[in-house]
Amino acid sequence: MVERDPETRLLVDYVPGWPGAHSQGADLGKLQANLHEVIEMLLEDGEPALESELVEVRTSQVA
Repeated sequence: MVERDPETRLLVDYVPGWPGAHSQGADLGKLQANLHEVIEMLLEDGEPALESELVEVRTSQVA
């Protein structure tokens, strides 16, 4: 999930249901590199204990 922080204007990325799996960056490339590094560090502790199960990603539009 990628969002833009309204205060810092940085992009913020996180993995739903995985505590600690989040990062930020000025652009999508830096954001992806930062999150990749965080995930590598988290995986050093073993398989993640996910707090939820991702079932589906949807986009809704209201007319």
